[in-house]
Order: sequence, then structure tokens, then C-alpha cells
Amino acid sequence: MRRREFIGLLGGSVVWSLAARAQQQKLSRIGVLTGIAANDAETKARLAAFSQELQRLGWVEGRDVEFDIRGGAGLTASGRKNAAELAAKSDVLLAIGNAPIALLTEATRTVPIVFTVVIDPVGAGFVGSLSRPGRNVTGFMMFEYSLSAKWPELLRQVAPAVTRAAVLRDPTIPAGIGQFAVIQAAAPSQNLDVVAINVGGEREIEQGIEDFARTPNGGLIVTAAPATVSHRKKIIELAARHKLPAVFIERFFVAEGGLLSYGPNFLDANRRAAGYVDRILKGAKPADLPVEAPNKYELVINLKTAKALGLAIPPAVLARADEVIE
Repeated sequence: MRRREFIGLLGGSVVWSLAARAQQQKLSRIGVLTGIAANDAETKARLAAFSQELQRLGWVEGRDVEFDIRGGAGLTASGRKNAAELAAKSDVLLAIGNAPIALLTEATRTVPIVFTVVIDPVGAGFVGSLSRPGRNVTGFMMFEYSLSAKWPELLRQVAPAVTRAAVLRDPTIPAGIGQFAVIQAAAPSQNLDVVAINVGGEREIEQGIEDFARTPNGGLIVTAAPATVSHRKKIIELAARHKLPAVFIERFFVAEGGLLSYGPNFLDANRRAAGYVDRILKGAKPADLPVEAPNKYELVINLKTAKALGLAIPPAVLARADEVIE
């Protein structure tokens, strides 16, 4: 090979190597920690909403960004290990749920964190205020605890014969305790007696609902928690089997056979989170991005389930519904 050709070839390989290295260096690393399993259909839907919006904003996976997704994050040693590993190697973090944001704020005070599906982030101490979150954290809150008072009201409106409500909640997380406290306070004004069913494992849920269903005039209120999402099929099945009207937090429960839901749109929150991640990757600081509340709360009703339960949904409630599934 002639010397000139060799130098040209060498020069070409150096240019290619530098270009390849530049391509590798421009990938921004996004760490994702979610409270429910990574392979759960709802997790996939939330992440799809996030990544599709991020792509619309110009960030293509494999070209501009790479994701590291860890699911099933609870307040455990395993959850803390995942949070620490993500914090150590990510340029920005996405926390989906109260437990993930708690874990990530423990793991880092410097890496930017955007959260979604978080209840009362000010009360929980994740941010200083909604308008001025401070530090390295901002995001999109799910609701304040006061929203939980709507669920017993809706249960009585669609099922006036119900005088007892079992509240499915996770007592191991602050959000489970907070939601139950508000429901318990609101229940007397709706002439409801409430009891708690803990949602540890599937067997515990099944036993709790079966014991509760032995007495008539009962209904269910299913609060927001990773466990109620993970075990939703069993909860919906048990509600149908025991003819228990049930109120849920979000549409996907109703789409899978639940009676009705009232709460925010989780997919919309994850879409909006992509906008904050885009701004942070372009230089914005989380402290300067206010925490945003849902644009609206949605009422979704499944008429097929209502018919199976022998319920006639009042026209006034139907008129308020954002979506009716038939």
C-alpha cells in the first residue's frame, strides 16, 4: 500500500472513530424508576406516552437518549439499590409514583428528577412548594388527598343501597394512610361505615374482600397504590363475583371491567413529563419548573358492569361523565 493511501485510510478511520465517539457522547441517559412492574401493561402504556412525546420533541431513543428502566420499586433494600444505581449513571431521572420519588430523593440531591403519579408532593416533603419546588425535583402531581373524599360520595350516588365500604389501601406507604384518613373523615356525611383492607398480596386481598362480602350492602373504594394496580385483575374479578360496586382512581381499572373511576389521566401526566425532561436536557433547572397539577379530573363509567351489578346510573352522574364504556 502506498504511503499516501495508508495515511488517507488512517485519517478516515480516525474521523470515523471521532464521529462514533461523538455519537456515543451525545446520548443522554434517562433513568426510570416505577412503583409497578416494568412488564405491567400500565407501566408500558405510561412509558410509551412519555417516550412518544419525547420523540416528538426531537429525542430519539438510540440516537439521542437511552433509557434504564427499573420496575417494582418499593421502600425496600432492593428499591434503594435500584435508585442508587440509576442516580449514579443518569443525566435525568423519571420517578413514577410516591415510593420511586422517595427513593430517588434519598439517592441524590443533584441529578434532576421529574416525577409523575405522586400524591401531595408538598405534604410528603418532596418539594418546598408547587410554584417553587427547590433543589433538584419537580414534576406532575396526581392529586391532593382531599380528592379522596369524592370516592365515597360517588359510590353512594351510583349505589344508594350501599351502607358499608371496604377501602383497599397499602398501609406501608404514607399515601395509603393519607387516602384512607380522608375517606374515613368523609364517610359519615355519606352515611357510610368504612373498614380497611390491606393490599399486601393477592391472598390477603382475596380473604379481605370475601370476609367483607359476607355482610350485605357493601361496596369497595380502591385507592391509589402500586399494589392495587398490580392486583387490579383480581380486585375487579372479586368485585364482580361478590356483586360489590367499586370506585377506582383511574380509567384503566374501568376499561378492564371496574364500575367507575374518578381521578387524573396518568398517561397525560407522563406525556407532560417529557416536556420537562426536554427542557432539563436543554439546560433548565428543576427548581425553576413549577410542579403542575392535573389539567382535569375524569369520571369514567362502565355501563356493562353497572348492568351486571343491577345498577341504574343516575342521569345526573351520566351527564357529568367524561367517558361511558358500554
